[in-house]
Amino acid sequence: MEVILREDVEKLGTRGQVVKVANGYARNFLVPRRMAVAATESNVKIVEQERQAHLRKDAKLVSDAQDLAKMMGSVSITIHQKAGENDHLFGSVTANDLAVALEKQGYNIDRKKIHLAEPIKQLGDFAVTVRLHKDVSIDVPVHVVKEA
Repeated sequence: MEVILREDVEKLGTRGQVVKVANGYARNFLVPRRMAVAATESNVKIVEQERQAHLRKDAKLVSDAQDLAKMMGSVSITIHQKAGENDHLFGSVTANDLAVALEKQGYNIDRKKIHLAEPIKQLGDFAVTVRLHKDVSIDVPVHVVKEA
């Protein structure tokens, strides 16, 4: 059965693409979840219009994310934490701590968009990646200093 994908499906195809799948897969999985529609002439036109609308919306999101990245270009975060000997922190600095610090500076960034390989457990300077969009990311300098 040929179907038109209404959204990206992993290992199958991308939005707007016509793919051939098993009848049961289309009937029982893709169509009920509104991930695909049958490949007819009228559905091709409808899906193309949806794809164009999605591309316009995505372009606006990318431009908004790029504008925010330009504004955040000069941002740096300073975190004060209690530390013991050898500059080892008693706790750790997590993405949530960084999101709160950014919010205090006027940037409302979701903690899920802040990517730390692992929590920061040492004093020092670090570069943390903030993914504003799938195509737009920025490195923010983080300074972890000893609390007085």
